[in-house]
Amino acid sequence: MSAGRLFAAHALLPAGWARDVLLAWDGQGAFTQVQAGAARPAGVAEAAGPVLPGMPNLHSHAFQRGMAGLAEYRGSGEDSFWSWRSLMYRFACRLTPAQLEAIAYGLYVEMLEAGYTAVCEFHYVHHDTGGRPYADSAEMALAVLRAARRAGIGLTLLPVLYQSGGFGAQPPGEGQRRFIHATGAMLRLLERLQAPCAGQGARLGLAPHSLRAVPPAALREALAGLDALDATAPIHIHIAEQEREVADCIAWSGQRPVAWLLDHAPVDARWCLVHATHMDAVEIRRAAASGAVAGLCPSTEANLGDGIFDLPAWMEAGGAWGVGSDSHVCVNAAEELMLLEYSQRLATRRRNVAAGAHQPEVATAMVLAAVRGGAQAAGRPVAGLAVGQRADFAVLDAAHPALAGLAAPQMLAGHVFASHRTSAVCGVHAGGQPVVVAGRHAGHEAARAGFIAARRQLIEESP
Repeated sequence: MSAGRLFAAHALLPAGWARDVLLAWDGQGAFTQVQAGAARPAGVAEAAGPVLPGMPNLHSHAFQRGMAGLAEYRGSGEDSFWSWRSLMYRFACRLTPAQLEAIAYGLYVEMLEAGYTAVCEFHYVHHDTGGRPYADSAEMALAVLRAARRAGIGLTLLPVLYQSGGFGAQPPGEGQRRFIHATGAMLRLLERLQAPCAGQGARLGLAPHSLRAVPPAALREALAGLDALDATAPIHIHIAEQEREVADCIAWSGQRPVAWLLDHAPVDARWCLVHATHMDAVEIRRAAASGAVAGLCPSTEANLGDGIFDLPAWMEAGGAWGVGSDSHVCVNAAEELMLLEYSQRLATRRRNVAAGAHQPEVATAMVLAAVRGGAQAAGRPVAGLAVGQRADFAVLDAAHPALAGLAAPQMLAGHVFASHRTSAVCGVHAGGQPVVVAGRHAGHEAARAGFIAARRQLIEESP
């Protein structure tokens, strides 16, 4: 890496928009200077438009990008999340390490071109196609690490603990055979991954898949083991995504999922509650007060028919939130924000729901909130344009038809609500390195070709 500087006529800092901002970063890729009201030094390049903080993607299942579009047909019964899950299992059961790396690399290049600069990979395909551990238990996880390093995206790797097929420790199904780990084996996998993660600056955490997949005793043991390895490591969990999941949890425990988790686990700011879609008012207040981040994935939640998160109540309770692309039917940071805001407008019959008195510009308010929440969920210093944070940022093209002639806040609104959403991103830096120039990643063609080849192989192998 090398140090660098950039001058921006307009930049979105954690406190809001600022003019004439000089950005400087060191050879480790961290900001050393973020100065507003500065004069442009001789020889320092000026950004082509407003500079935005890089967006952390707080929830990704990379391999699912390869099956995007394959489940958009009506089956013989009523289609739902659960019928989609059966197709996903079949796809996951055929995946090789080389195919995973190719799909993940293609995906991560897409993410960078769309303004994501960091990703939390909720990684649960661990074993070989027969469900047996590889000679190196980290085989599949290392494929993800290599893909992230090649693309240049910041990574939080979250190996998934998965043990049961339903609440009450029901036996796992055949389609889940590649996911299953005993708790001790998972902790040994985390130990195995510590050095390679540290070697490329990736953050390592843990993802107990869900309450239906991790029995209480295993959850307690895994959390204790994680704390022994790293007491600050991020913890992500799927929770309350589907109404049936809520009903099944009540039948098992007498409690709703979020309430049970808050009563039985030390939920705090290390936790990301992914798809916390179906919470009641008490759960919302308690979960927000815990400091946990709500992990929202609007495009996937819409695609799967999950439901609509109650963002106004969560914001009123002071809850943190961020966005992820999850199943990757959409790989577009701005579009996730647009879909989140539009879902709230449909639910409330109001406009500009995610804005507030502190920040009336809805696109600005959403970007700042999603960056804060995403950085917290990632457990990495990626919380925006500030000294000490990673030099992760995106530059918008001020000459783009949706942006030209507007003030900076309206340019951002044009990007989120009025452009093709990736088309206005002309440059991206991750850790101070220019990974996207003139709208393209240097590895764009190779990533695309590798992704297409891997997906074609998987489709042709389909029974």
